[in-house]
Amino acid sequence: MEQTWRWFGPDDAVQLPHIRQTGATGIVTALHHIPYGVVWSVEEIEKRKAEIAADSSLGLRWSVVESLPIHENIKIGEGDLSPLFDNYRQSLRNLAQCGVTTVCYNFMPVVDWTRTELAYPLPGGGTALRFNMHEYAAFDCFMLQRPGAEDEQSPEVLARAKEWYGRSSEADRNKLLANIMAGLPGAYDRYDIPGLRAILARYEGINASSLRENLACFLREVIPTAEEVGIRMCIHPDDPPRSLMGLPRIVSNADDLAFILGAVDSPANGITLCSGSLGAGPSNDVPAIAKRFADRIWFAHLRNVAKDPDGSFMEADHLGGDTDMVAVVSALLEEQKRRKDSGDPRWRIPMRPDHGHELLDDVGKPTHPGYPAIGRLKGLAELRGVMTAVSSLKGLPL
Repeated sequence: MEQTWRWFGPDDAVQLPHIRQTGATGIVTALHHIPYGVVWSVEEIEKRKAEIAADSSLGLRWSVVESLPIHENIKIGEGDLSPLFDNYRQSLRNLAQCGVTTVCYNFMPVVDWTRTELAYPLPGGGTALRFNMHEYAAFDCFMLQRPGAEDEQSPEVLARAKEWYGRSSEADRNKLLANIMAGLPGAYDRYDIPGLRAILARYEGINASSLRENLACFLREVIPTAEEVGIRMCIHPDDPPRSLMGLPRIVSNADDLAFILGAVDSPANGITLCSGSLGAGPSNDVPAIAKRFADRIWFAHLRNVAKDPDGSFMEADHLGGDTDMVAVVSALLEEQKRRKDSGDPRWRIPMRPDHGHELLDDVGKPTHPGYPAIGRLKGLAELRGVMTAVSSLKGLPL
């Protein structure tokens, strides 16, 4: 597998020479400064490529776009969407013209990946990302005050949420809001409580079925262009794979993925296998999902989570947690062999170590939440070891 690394651009505290030291050679990045719905011009794409390639001794290349974002109006199905579809198609054409042909995206309404703690303490002084169900419930029920939110929680979680909210200070609540908003990419403004209520109101009447149809509409509009220009689109699963703030989430399990791939049956319509996002779903068998959809996995995020019975979960060590990472890696390497044997020139699957623990000298540094250097380096080293061992034992190409 091609070992890649997420880079948030020139302002990222983890710089390109640091990335090369990890052993990764592929860069996963996006043009976060361009507003949603605006065309990514050839000039802007080439500028980012030039930044990555400026020091030729590093041997880095822009391997995957993460993400080419989808405007909220497309998810809602609101207004005249033709200009937004036109702009998305043009961005795909421009990326292909510049030689960047793997595009990760997501269809999560309003918020991206969501955690309630960004620095959960680990033994020895490190920290991890964590989703506490009672803190999320306190936010949804008592800060956001969303109608019907209390009915969605178990009595035990709701009791803990009331206790947390009752003893929380204004600073605690502000921190919880900031933590929940931290998953939004790039430099975009985060919602405050009134802003969240306003955007949620726009989703009134949108259920899982209608959101699915809006995604299918998007795919029908853009996948033919992606196929024409050689782009491989790969949708990222919901994180976490459950409804948040009353919003449906429709990329959460194997049935969802089957619907998406069937909505437009094209090799350009594929999947980002995120073992952590899918792994947070109690009913998801991640190795089985990897095997079932192997021929449409164009990108992989490899990380692990440890789940609690109440729905909480924490980012675990990459080889710890609840998902059998050896089985996942084996499925991906076996798929690579199939592609290579079939003559696919793009047989190697780009992968990156996702969300790492904050460790050692990275503690307290201004890195993006979940994206410190040392924790991800540790994860990449562990995954590289698994890849090498599986490859050697089974005779599979790396």
